Amino acid sequence: MCRLVIITGLSGAGRTEAMRVFEDLGYFCVDNLPPELVPKFAELIQKGSEVRGAALVIDMRGEAFFGDWQSSLEALTSENVLHQTLFLEADEETLIHRYQLSRRRHPLETENLGLVEAIRHERHAMMDIRGKADVVIDTSNLAARQLRRRITEVFRLDQVESGLRMRIVSFGFKHGLPKDSDLVLDVRFIPNPHYVEALREKNGNDVEVERFVFSSAVALETLSRFIDLIDYLIPQYQQEGKPQVTVAVGCTGGQHRSVVFANHLAKHLEELGLRVSLEHRDVERT
Repeated sequence: MCRLVIITGLSGAGRTEAMRVFEDLGYFCVDNLPPELVPKFAELIQKGSEVRGAALVIDMRGEAFFGDWQSSLEALTSENVLHQTLFLEADEETLIHRYQLSRRRHPLETENLGLVEAIRHERHAMMDIRGKADVVIDTSNLAARQLRRRITEVFRLDQVESGLRMRIVSFGFKHGLPKDSDLVLDVRFIPNPHYVEALREKNGNDVEVERFVFSSAVALETLSRFIDLIDYLIPQYQQEGKPQVTVAVGCTGGQHRSVVFANHLAKHLEELGLRVSLEHRDVERT
């Protein structure tokens, strides 16, 4: 059976770069296909046994987009087509900067609708699609190689049957939430190693910091409850068919407590036999 991936999201968020990655992964790629043609395209590729994977880039060109989009997804589901949706987004400042550099017009920009308003209109209009996407990637701070790695981890053709991938990310709330997270866990109430002079310049990967964090009974109880919650949610995500779930663990700066907790959650999930990737987003930041 051919694997079908629909690439969509905000204009300027990296759909074209994503399509290049899918081409390198061996997918047959089509850019800017109208949503109403998706079921017919899926029917054609299912007949061609030599096509293992196909990726479609679809963007918003009008209000009719949404009705056609919903109808197309329902048709794919009813025909038992193996399909997933990848939604790419970026923050407003990043999108503005990219358009200024490229000197291209936003597809929704008109004489009466400037760039900022067009970006905001598109983001609002696509909120429902984002909510139903299987994978969401925020490209605001991603280099091209990082986007390539994220896509490859989830969509490699030889991983179609390998099940759920868990992505654990530690972060600092003062640097902003990871926008592509499915579940956010807050550990700011745990005693902070930052206020211990001997630990301030270390991070959660250091044994001394880990020992300090788990010298608190609250920290141990919290970890146990987080594990119970994630263990409960995993079968629900699997039943939904999500290929990847991102769990973000945050403390104030993203250097101590969140790193410790993320490490332990990742280890637990690996022991369950799940595919796990671990990132410490803010561990080097000040």
